[in-house]
Amino acid sequence: MPVDFASTALSVAAAAPLSATSPFGVAGYAPPPVSAWMPFWHVLTRLGEAQVLLPLAALAVLGLWACPQQRPVVRRWLLGFLAAFLLTTVSKVAFMGWGMGIASWDFTGFSGHAMSAASVLPLLAWLGLQACRSPGVRVAGLGAAVGLAAVIAYSRLPVGAHSASEAVLGFVLGLAASWYALHRARPSVSDASSSRVLRRSAALAVVMLAVLTAAPWVSPPTRTHQWVTALSLKLSGRPHPYTRQQLHHRAAMPVPMALAAPV
Repeated sequence: MPVDFASTALSVAAAAPLSATSPFGVAGYAPPPVSAWMPFWHVLTRLGEAQVLLPLAALAVLGLWACPQQRPVVRRWLLGFLAAFLLTTVSKVAFMGWGMGIASWDFTGFSGHAMSAASVLPLLAWLGLQACRSPGVRVAGLGAAVGLAAVIAYSRLPVGAHSASEAVLGFVLGLAASWYALHRARPSVSDASSSRVLRRSAALAVVMLAVLTAAPWVSPPTRTHQWVTALSLKLSGRPHPYTRQQLHHRAAMPVPMALAAPV
């Protein structure tokens, strides 16, 4: 499955200097080794695309909103997701438009795929687990959703789209949104009327799981990176986006030269 940004990221990152000083293992970014797993990672990483997850999140919100007891969860999730989405977008725009990144972490912005997966998948799991009376099963289901989100976040490394810090921090940001929504959530199985509503919602969650499974094969390539790039250039007035190579090149300069270097 072609990923437009992957080839660009690889070509830019190949020239970045490597260092052992990063708190995430490396400060520079090296092209990932080609392996037999590469087609798998390219398919899996598409599960983190906004065009796949946001429609499913909208359905989950509607399904949970049908039960009055779950409306506080919906409100908290919307607030948390909006905050995470804005932080992710601002971090990308700040880097591509003005070069605001952290060279020692090889950080150019939160991974949107990692953030989306970690914030949306637990919500889908919560919807599907409402009719389950076993707390252990609910915990296991939420854990599986978080685990899948973590693997999706990791997939951004082998496809060459993000550095480790960007994937990890994007995942943590999305997980924080999920935690904010769900840490005080309680299932509605004690209410007979709510239980009937949420059993129907659980069936909806099964349908969404089928859609999620099929999405990497049938959905068109995402264009969110192109849209964020265009927004960055529009706001900053730059003719071209700032690159990872420029970030590391400026960081390697003596301080007076780095401050005077054109961006």
